[in-house]
Amino acid sequence: MSAVVLFIGSGDVGLKIADGLLRQGGVSRLILSDIGAGRAKRHVAMLHCCHEAYIDFEEVDALDARALARMVHKVQPDLIIQAASLISPWSIIGRDHPTAKALNTAGIGVQLPAQLPIVMNVMQVVRDIGLTVPVANLSMPDFIHPILAARGLAPTIGLGNASIIHLRAMAALKQRQQTRDSHSEWLIRVIGHHKQVYDVMQATPPDDVQKHVRVYIGEEGQREDGLAYMGTPFPPGPIYNVITAASALPVLGALLPDAPPRRFSAPGPLGLHGGYPVTIDQGSVTLDLPDGVDMAEACAYNQRMGALDGVAQIEPDGMVWFTQAAADAVRDVAPCLAEPLDPWNLTDRTRRLRKIVSGMGSP
Repeated sequence: MSAVVLFIGSGDVGLKIADGLLRQGGVSRLILSDIGAGRAKRHVAMLHCCHEAYIDFEEVDALDARALARMVHKVQPDLIIQAASLISPWSIIGRDHPTAKALNTAGIGVQLPAQLPIVMNVMQVVRDIGLTVPVANLSMPDFIHPILAARGLAPTIGLGNASIIHLRAMAALKQRQQTRDSHSEWLIRVIGHHKQVYDVMQATPPDDVQKHVRVYIGEEGQREDGLAYMGTPFPPGPIYNVITAASALPVLGALLPDAPPRRFSAPGPLGLHGGYPVTIDQGSVTLDLPDGVDMAEACAYNQRMGALDGVAQIEPDGMVWFTQAAADAVRDVAPCLAEPLDPWNLTDRTRRLRKIVSGMGSP
């Protein structure tokens, strides 16, 4: 069966994912959507030149529930890919501006007011219209999925993060296996968090081994965490969009109708905090933890790693509490961003964050 795939958001990483997904096959129709036509129509035109599938663009404000519902009804997608946010993290990460430095020091958690609104609206629309197709979310899944799970709104699975770590470990394993006869260890399973991606991509393991990502090799689940920190180092920047897109493709390919089962690692499955190994089969996701790995301990580990990204706790009702370190980091530039965050009452906090970021000017 050839699938209909709908993208919410059509920025750089969304375009890279769309191109890769079309190259994998199994997609007969792909629709990019965004709040403005702008460059998105050029993206559609370029994809038309490269692929046989039918490709189109829908202009929609993803914060407008009625407009979004009309578009989803019109498209009737088999898979929704949520790749939109109100502020790109790359407008903050790596910048020299004092405010950007403070936000980066605080951790990405303080950017939740710019990442939550669209995915929350998408999931509310999906639930309200009774759509049962899988939704894959690129926007801060390690934190957003457990927040939305409080109201039964968690997307099916997240993209990036743990999947990126999986690819880095796989690349190191492939390099090592070139000198081995046996390929029996090629199964990789990762438990890890967004915060750890930067050390992995820069090939710099933390001095504290308790902060290392957890990499399990083979069915027996042998720990080889060091594989994640091998390879060429890359400083943070938009070049990460390349591996983000590549890491999304195994997940998305497995979510297409009639796709074979796939074992991989991904963030936010089942509304969980952080990333875990999963099996994706017929649009459903189950955990694929190695034998002997305790689920509760794995979740507690990811929550500890989340604290390094500024989030101290996500309450069962979705309320977010930030760490003292995050509060200290933004005290002189935007102390409001480390106040407890009510995800169901975001308007004022989102407005303030957008004003703070716009005050930094263009990157």
